[in-house]
Amino acid sequence: MHSSSRRGHRAKPRTRRILFGGGALAIAGAATVAVSLASAGQYSGTAAGADHAVFVQGNELDGNTIHAFARGDDGTLKPAGTYGTGGKGGDQVDAPTDSLASQGSLVYDDASGRLLAVNAGSNTVTTFRVAGQRLEDRQVVASGGEFPASIAVHGKVAYVMNAGGEGSVQGFRITGEGLKPLKGSHRSLGLDNEEIPRFDTSPGEVEFTPDGGNLVVTTKGNNTVEVFPMKRNGLPAVAQPVVNDSAGGVPFAITFDRSGQRMLVAEAEKSTVTTYRVKRDGKLKIIQEPLANGQETLCWLERAGDHFYGGNTGNSTVTGYRMDKHGTLSLTNGVGIATPPSATSQGVIDLAVTEDEKFVYVQNAVSGTVDGFRVEADGALTKVTTAEGLPAFDESGMEGIAAV
Repeated sequence: MHSSSRRGHRAKPRTRRILFGGGALAIAGAATVAVSLASAGQYSGTAAGADHAVFVQGNELDGNTIHAFARGDDGTLKPAGTYGTGGKGGDQVDAPTDSLASQGSLVYDDASGRLLAVNAGSNTVTTFRVAGQRLEDRQVVASGGEFPASIAVHGKVAYVMNAGGEGSVQGFRITGEGLKPLKGSHRSLGLDNEEIPRFDTSPGEVEFTPDGGNLVVTTKGNNTVEVFPMKRNGLPAVAQPVVNDSAGGVPFAITFDRSGQRMLVAEAEKSTVTTYRVKRDGKLKIIQEPLANGQETLCWLERAGDHFYGGNTGNSTVTGYRMDKHGTLSLTNGVGIATPPSATSQGVIDLAVTEDEKFVYVQNAVSGTVDGFRVEADGALTKVTTAEGLPAFDESGMEGIAAV
């Protein structure tokens, strides 16, 4: 059960357990008082480009915020302001490090120049117009369900994945006045959650295939990858999703290769990645069986060119993958770690990649930091910056990151 008094800080470390497929992983984390962004003065590097920014969602329970950072040409970060979303953050039941237990809770849409954020605690979605490192023209709209946790965008259409209750997806038109509900777009996921879901039974992500022909949702507890074939008008072509059994246990994050023809799904149970082809009718074809990375609890996965980077929250590491010209996925090194783990970078969760694919930014939920890395030619990651003072995970914590 969730406590009603969730904002207090605890005086001693505590342990939470991730339960997947009967296994257990203990994660210890000391309660951390978030440091004011204004006091984070340890940044250095070249001046930020006029349009370069990284945005981090604070997910605070008493008032969700977006923390803006100016991004230098060398990848370094400098605080550039904090913006209230007009909604509240949320925390799923028994979440071990990641309050929203999802990928894609903060999304930048380049076509409209808007940043889209979920307010899981108030069942709303906020959009901002991005002006360099500033956020303007805030608009807030109901999410169409309970506990919104992920957003997907294709063209002028956005879909929000609501993780609470039976779960649902709700479509919106992206307009100059923010999001407008798309009539006839709401679809149930048929789950069996409370209004605030358990982290291990909630859906993990909603994502469009690059051609917009299908909308894909991962469901962790059901071990399924569910697909809605889409009409050209932005509405699902089916009343219920096409349900595919997941090749690996606890499917979570979704991404696609450079060609857009191959879908990669990160699976948390054994820290594997499966490669699929999504057929037009919503059925999946396995192209490559689950590839294990040797790490613990892989939940997040993003692409940078022909490389992919996964966040392993169980042991706070980042795994690197490469895909060859034949579409075969492999680890960038034998141990499955793209950058040396750090004692000050604990609770690895969500990741973001810059548009030029030169930098990767990783949220560390327990430490309350974001690490920035330069992508090397061989897929290794070189740390170039650490932003501190972000909302660290205790009763809730930051989740969601976008690079512009």
